[in-house]
Amino acid sequence: MFQDSSFSAWPEALKVSGLGALRVGLIGTGVVGSGTCQLLARNADLIAQRVGRPIRLVMAAARDLHKAAQVVGPDVDLVSDPLALVRHPDIDVVVEVMGGVTLAKTLVLEAIAQGKHVVTANKALLAEHGSEIFAAAQTQGVIVAYEGAVAVSIPIIKALREGLAANRIYEVVGIVNGTTNFILTHMQETGMGFDAALRQATALGFAEADPSFDIEGVDAAHKTALLAAIAFGADVPFAQVHAQGITRVEAWDMVCAQALGYRIKLLGVARQRSESIEVRVHPALVPEKHLLAQVQGSMNGIWVNADAAGPTFHYGAGAGSLTTASAVVADLMDVARLASAGLSARVPYRSVQASAIQSWPLLPIGQVASRHYLRFALHERPELLTCLPGWLQSAGVEVQQWAHVRHPENVRQDALVVLTQSLTGDDLANRLKALPQMQGFAAPAAVWRVEDLNSSAM
Repeated sequence: MFQDSSFSAWPEALKVSGLGALRVGLIGTGVVGSGTCQLLARNADLIAQRVGRPIRLVMAAARDLHKAAQVVGPDVDLVSDPLALVRHPDIDVVVEVMGGVTLAKTLVLEAIAQGKHVVTANKALLAEHGSEIFAAAQTQGVIVAYEGAVAVSIPIIKALREGLAANRIYEVVGIVNGTTNFILTHMQETGMGFDAALRQATALGFAEADPSFDIEGVDAAHKTALLAAIAFGADVPFAQVHAQGITRVEAWDMVCAQALGYRIKLLGVARQRSESIEVRVHPALVPEKHLLAQVQGSMNGIWVNADAAGPTFHYGAGAGSLTTASAVVADLMDVARLASAGLSARVPYRSVQASAIQSWPLLPIGQVASRHYLRFALHERPELLTCLPGWLQSAGVEVQQWAHVRHPENVRQDALVVLTQSLTGDDLANRLKALPQMQGFAAPAAVWRVEDLNSSAM
């Protein structure tokens, strides 16, 4: 039986190479920073064995130095000025986990200009300014690593760049925000409305005091833009990424969707078309038997469809101190391995080279085709049960599936729900405009996209 003795059975002299320690400067000692310190200290020997050299935190920058001292320990120099850390000659790699965009961008670009490698978990920074940052890193020949920026415990960036490197990737579809997935799961399981589920998520620590970036889909859009850039080698202008959150999702829609065999999830969708790419975030119906529909609570799941490997699924925690630190330290280990290598060896760990970036136009959300879910209220309009399918058909909207869903407590909530054929959003809206002319018709109470996630090549 094969046993992996590559770590424990090494002669002591071979456990750490002749290379000196990789000297790390940490900007930010909050949730992610403290987890990074903890993991570097706890697994120091194992990390050194696996990369052939120690990784040592030598300096940290923080606003509250007294509080930071309790996090980093006595052997780490503390400074209040992060620019001083970035410019310090004894720092090899800068870890930026402070968050925000403006100051973080200044510090990251300065670190690159100083010839230092960068590890960051800042998805907003990279989604909005990644092209500039990676171009600067290309010029300076340094590494920018960011596994912690997307679905932290899932090594999805390495999977796309390395494990699936020989593949043409057709689509990446994922649940990449734990807060919204927790809220939707709670609504699904309890029948609770959005506002009550958000309060529960906040009380349990799954939502921030200001959850707007999460519930409005902005956080997921940052992550999806990064995944699209990696998967397709594309420059993704973040301002063109469609982001719709979950604030309008009703618990009743989750019941109605389930009656049709679906669940509602907040999805980040990156899909390549023949002459364009889709990059969008919004609630969508997912077949209840699909693996993405089984991602519950605050967990993340990412489904990738590629030409050779076919569909693959990646699952894990999407947030947390040590889970994010796991990705940050893994990036540091990559830097430790590659810092002494030539530039060509470092390229897979950074963005695609500028010469290889594709200028794919982003398809506007109104031009994206998909099946749609429509919910119509039946209160005082029972004739819709017999008339509506015909009315929709006459307007050019083919009904592929429908159900009469009875509310268990309130007959006024009874609904007729239908799934349409694939139409662009604009086309559906235009066809529905003809229906108010018909007696008894009213606009649907809810309209959501359906993502069937077929695994066939596109």
